[in-house]
Amino acid sequence: MCDSPAGAVQACVCVSLQVHVHVDVHALCSLCSDATGYGPIFEEEPIDVVYTEGSPDGRISMNCRARANPPASYRLHTLLMEQPDEHYSLVGGNLVITNPKQKKHAGTYICVARNIYGTVISKEARVKFGFLHEFSDEEREPVYVKEGQGAVLLCAPPKAWPEAVSYRWIYNEFPVFLPTDRRRFVSQRTGNLYISKVEAQDAGNYSCYVSSPIIGQSVFSKFIPLIPLPPEDGEERKYPADIRVKFPDTTALLASNITLECFALGNPIPHIVWRKVDHTDLPPNHEISESGAVLHLYNVQYEDVGGYECEAINTKGKDWHKAWLYVESAPEWAETINNTQIDIGSEHTMRCVASGKPFPFIRFLSYTFGLYVSVGFFHQYGKGELKFSSLTFDDSGMYQCIAENYWGIKYANAELRVIACAPTFEFNPVKKQLLGAKDGRVVIECKPRAAPRPRFTWTKGKELLFNNSRISIMFDGSLEILNATKNDEGTYTCFAENDRGKANSSGYLTITEATSITVAPEDSEVKVGDEIILSCTASYDPMLDITFIWIFFLLVLLPAVQSEDGTGDLRIKNAQIWHEGRYTCTAQTVVDSDTAYADLKVVGVPGPPGVIRVEEIGDTWVKLLWSKGADHNSPILSYTIQTRHYWALYEDDWRDATTSPTTLDGSMERAEVTDLYPWMEYQFRIIATNEYGSGEASIPSLKIKTWDAPPVVAPTDVAGYGGRNGEIVITWTPVQPWYFYGKKFGYIVAFKPHDAYDWWYETISDPETRRYVHKDTYFIPTEEDFQVREFQVKVKSFNVKGDGPYSLTKVIYYPRDVPTESPTDVYARPVSSTEALVWWLPVVDTGTGLQQYIEGYQVKYWRKYDDPEPGANRIFVPATVNQTRLENMLPDSHYLIEVRAFNGAGLGPPGEHCEMFTKRPQPPRMWRYITWTGKWLYVWWDHIQYDWFGNVSFPLYYKVGYIYGKVYITGWHFMDFPMPQVGDYELMVRGRYEGGDGPVRKIRIMGTTIII
Repeated sequence: MCDSPAGAVQACVCVSLQVHVHVDVHALCSLCSDATGYGPIFEEEPIDVVYTEGSPDGRISMNCRARANPPASYRLHTLLMEQPDEHYSLVGGNLVITNPKQKKHAGTYICVARNIYGTVISKEARVKFGFLHEFSDEEREPVYVKEGQGAVLLCAPPKAWPEAVSYRWIYNEFPVFLPTDRRRFVSQRTGNLYISKVEAQDAGNYSCYVSSPIIGQSVFSKFIPLIPLPPEDGEERKYPADIRVKFPDTTALLASNITLECFALGNPIPHIVWRKVDHTDLPPNHEISESGAVLHLYNVQYEDVGGYECEAINTKGKDWHKAWLYVESAPEWAETINNTQIDIGSEHTMRCVASGKPFPFIRFLSYTFGLYVSVGFFHQYGKGELKFSSLTFDDSGMYQCIAENYWGIKYANAELRVIACAPTFEFNPVKKQLLGAKDGRVVIECKPRAAPRPRFTWTKGKELLFNNSRISIMFDGSLEILNATKNDEGTYTCFAENDRGKANSSGYLTITEATSITVAPEDSEVKVGDEIILSCTASYDPMLDITFIWIFFLLVLLPAVQSEDGTGDLRIKNAQIWHEGRYTCTAQTVVDSDTAYADLKVVGVPGPPGVIRVEEIGDTWVKLLWSKGADHNSPILSYTIQTRHYWALYEDDWRDATTSPTTLDGSMERAEVTDLYPWMEYQFRIIATNEYGSGEASIPSLKIKTWDAPPVVAPTDVAGYGGRNGEIVITWTPVQPWYFYGKKFGYIVAFKPHDAYDWWYETISDPETRRYVHKDTYFIPTEEDFQVREFQVKVKSFNVKGDGPYSLTKVIYYPRDVPTESPTDVYARPVSSTEALVWWLPVVDTGTGLQQYIEGYQVKYWRKYDDPEPGANRIFVPATVNQTRLENMLPDSHYLIEVRAFNGAGLGPPGEHCEMFTKRPQPPRMWRYITWTGKWLYVWWDHIQYDWFGNVSFPLYYKVGYIYGKVYITGWHFMDFPMPQVGDYELMVRGRYEGGDGPVRKIRIMGTTIII
């Protein structure tokens, strides 16, 4: 035991613990029979405990449980107490300390479990008393700071155990806690409150609030007044970013979670950016919180080791901080000791290997002569051995290997049992019936239980056998016979003897015919998707059963064809590339086996080429390099390069590229891709082709962007019109994004009166703009222009590299006034319950015999009595059209229709209103008659009667068929259909009307059941 002054926090190492137990070692170790007993094996060990004095529970519990036969007895030892006292009680392996006191009961405890086979101790468990002291009673000084400057309020937390506490700040009164954001941050390492820039609203009293979640206690400090001062000149000053919270170099335990903090003062509020040094991205197991001030790394691994950097940036400047993360680990067993039963006098080595960082120390413990002591030496670098040169009964017992480093300790237990006994064949006699193959090798095993190792002799019948060229007695006692013949048949007896006794066992040997493969598999070639059979036939002794085993790359296959005549062929269906390789056929009986093999070659389309690398980039071309992929036993004939650009419609929108040379033969490994869009992001992939077809595409290349160039595509559909008060409206269809060809893409709009010499130019920088309005009173038509004034307009594109070509010049017109005439003879008729057709005579004359300028017509329609006219539906059609379809009308309704001409100056007068009624909706139709036989289905439905008044929609014909199947067209109201034999189907009938398809009627066919 270790002695120390009372009340001291002690950490001494106990070299030996005396355990009062008597074990009859010779009685335990001298027997060779199967022993059902075993030494203790821990299933539950005591763990560290944090106790708070004054806890309502008033006790500490530590559990210990071991599996053993006979059951183990327990004893708890502490490295601090001198003698057990009335506070301790031990029930089974569970220790309870009532009314614990820090001075007496804090310390390190171990559990000792023992039975007649040995003794083991548990890993150490520590009892510590938790506390959280109060803050100092001294008043806190107020903090004065100018608005716009940063501030730090110090927490100065009291001492606590455990040290894992959380921090918050109270604002003015409890329980109002200060929320954190981009401007305010509370460090969970120091407890300090950081404000990147102080504002007037921050004025108030602040208190640091500390909580210990383990012991469930909280304390808070005296309030700290924060007094913001107005800036001297009435305007906040700007300050560069200044990092005040800096994470230190950190060493983390493998698989643990860590937190790195970084926060900066500054005005404007700095933005925090995290990086891993020499890496493009942070580890995938990261998370950023607290508005960027905190980096969490979860389940830390060795690959997370490295430098981490945080950078704080604002408009006035930036600051950065870097520190390193190291990862270490607790011991883990790579090789450990095991229960062993071994002969007396033998040599034996116990070996332990443990991984960990830093390397753990290895030591062995054993219960010997009533003491639990260290045996062997301390071993470094995670490896340790305990060697026995000549085992005795005293070496029997429980042994423990212990690996320990800074991060933890690991125990491994094993029982060593030294045995000595006379030979016995009770548990493993020589087989009574032995079989051997003719001309083969026969081994008759002789494995009695004996300690120490016995001497072996063999007889055949009454003949004593000696080693010769054909017969030999092996080291383990087995008898080996080479080139066996029928003369070797007979009774064989094994004799075993040592210093404790002797025994023998016999068996009869029968020689059978040898197994031999007569038809071996042959090397073959098969095409991907085809079938092939590999043959394998063998001769064998008819009194035995034969089994064929096929092996392919260590994978055991069952033969697809196996018959009683000694055939075990292997059939491969739908052969694939990965089926290529060596196939081994083994014909096997209980006596012997024979083996043959064949190589199978699979030919097919090539595999994907190697990774593509972009060698050089131009504006409309790139040069590519790639490596040859697997040809799958057929030479590659050609390659196809495919591209996908940024504006691809979908992820798999790959298109064949134009290359130089045009044809890429199978020997090439570089090419130039041409006809690309300038300033476009591209990816490339390549496909190889041989005589069997094209294979899989390679992995896409990294994304690249071609160089920029002047645009070559002009806007299309240039048009326009004159508005009011001198407005010229010019419209066009924008250029598609892939024709931008460079940065700062835009349009130049040029226009002029028809009789003018100089052009007006306007630059538009938005590439999505499709309309430009220019206002100038000079453009208003005069009396000389009569009805309209003509203008010429054109548009071209430009980017940072230069200008593109102009579009075709378009003539537009500025009218003097709105149209003066209205369309005439407006007529409409319904085509269904929701649609109608309307047409009119266009405006062609102004009354003076001169053509007036019209851009198009507005058609307006609404229900006469139910809809307000301002909310009417409107349709606009060009001046070249004099009819249109009206949609989304309501059935059986009275509609008014109005048509007006319009131009850039506005709408002309309306014509006379046209009135019409939409048709009534088609009434529901029922199935009238359905019959079916085994193969045909006869369907008859209600025929829709023709309405001579035109008030009801009448079908032009019927569409009949299975849903998602073939659809038939008929003018009759009945039809025969082939009856589906498998699965469920839906049959539908619908009418086709002038306005489109009508509603659907369905029946569902489920096997032989029909549901209407």
